[in-house]
Formats: sequence, C-alpha cells, structure tokens
Amino acid sequence: MDYLRIYLTGRIGIERREQLVVEERQFRGRQARLAFSYLVLERSRPVPRWELAALIWPEETPPAWEGALSALVSRIRSLLASIPLPDRPASVSGGFGQYQLELPAASWVDLSAADSAIDEAEGALRAGDFKRAFGPATVAATIARRPFLSGEQGEWVELQRRKLQRQLQRGLECLAQVWLHSGEPELAVNAASEAVQLDTCRESGYQLLMRSHAAAGNRAEGMRAYHRLRSLLAEELGANPSAETERLYSEMLT
Repeated sequence: MDYLRIYLTGRIGIERREQLVVEERQFRGRQARLAFSYLVLERSRPVPRWELAALIWPEETPPAWEGALSALVSRIRSLLASIPLPDRPASVSGGFGQYQLELPAASWVDLSAADSAIDEAEGALRAGDFKRAFGPATVAATIARRPFLSGEQGEWVELQRRKLQRQLQRGLECLAQVWLHSGEPELAVNAASEAVQLDTCRESGYQLLMRSHAAAGNRAEGMRAYHRLRSLLAEELGANPSAETERLYSEMLT
C-alpha cells in the first residue's frame, strides 16, 4: 500500500517508502511551513481561509492577504503533487473560503502517532502488561523530544509545544514504570528524573523517582526527592503532598 509518513517535529519532511520525497527547505520559508503544519494537524476538517491567515499573520493581516495565502497554498499543492503516488494523491482541496488537506489512506503523522502511542502505553500499564508498554512509550517519548517549528512563535505553536511536553512527561513516566518492573532501577531513576524536571510540581513523577531511588538502594535520595516536592508544593500551590506520596515516604523511613 502507498502511504506517506509526515514529520512535523524536528525538520519537517514527507517520506514515501522510506525515502524522503519532500524536505523542509522545499517549503521556501516559514509561512508555508507553518501553513502546512496547521493543515496537517487540522486535516479532519475544512479550515477557513481567515483562520489560516490569522495563524500566519497574527499581528496584522496584510491588505493583499488573500492573494498571499493563495500563493502559499499553491506552493504546498505543488510539493504534494510532486510526490509519485499511483492511486489517491495528497492534495489541498479548496472552495467556499476553506482549505482541507487530503492524504492517502493509512498515512502516518508523527504527532498523531505520538498521541496514539502514549495512550497505548498507559493502557498496557493499566492492564499490567509492562512488556507491551515499552515500545509505544519509547515511540511517544522519542517524537515528543523533537522541537516543533523551531524559531516560530504564537499561541497555536506554543500550545503544540506544551502538548509535546506533556506527552514526553507521560512517556518518561511509563518508561520509569517499565524499568522498575524489569529490575533496572538506575534507568528508572533517569527517566523519572527527567520527567520531574519537565514539571517540578507533578506528583506522579516524584512518586516514581522516590520508588526508583529506593529500588536502587538509595533511600536518602528518595527522601530528598520527597522533601523537594513538599517544599515546591507549599511554595507554588500552598498544598501538601498527597496521601500516596506520604505513604511512600513513610515506607522509606521504616
């Protein structure tokens, strides 16, 4: 089956049969790159022209924005048309003041794959299947580590970056649980430590870090992690650690 692999993290690109057929430089500028990324992630619906224009020119829409937007979409269409697909090609349909990206069936998009992978990993952990959780957790964390639209600013771009950060946290926490279950506490410490650095007030990360240190035979570090969390919660949120965190700490004291 012919399908495409679209990468929006790291350097934007499109692959077919493991060959790079569209490179980031071919978009020839940030605006086409931004428009393409938005159309890919919003491909399930028609995107109004004004919505796409507001994304590209957030400060002030230029007087001739319609022509400029049409030129950007034409550039994207040309790139998609250059991809040799025998059946249904990739394209951007237009009409009634809207655009919609259409991809061949079974096409793969990295950000969508990360969404599915982290859900699969967490579902496997809930079922107690640690072995099955490892692969999708690794996929999710790997994708989420990559930068998204480097050099770009704006509300939508920042929203996607925050989403990737949350996915990376979740992926690292899944991996920490897998390593703990596999008897690799040092690897679990590394994963949990990175998760904590991404969100210094997320208790689940600290709980994993405490458990990982304890499993590695370093209860002192586990207790230090607890005290760090307790101080941060008090300073930032005016709250105390949860009962689960307190229980873990009590176990370390015995």
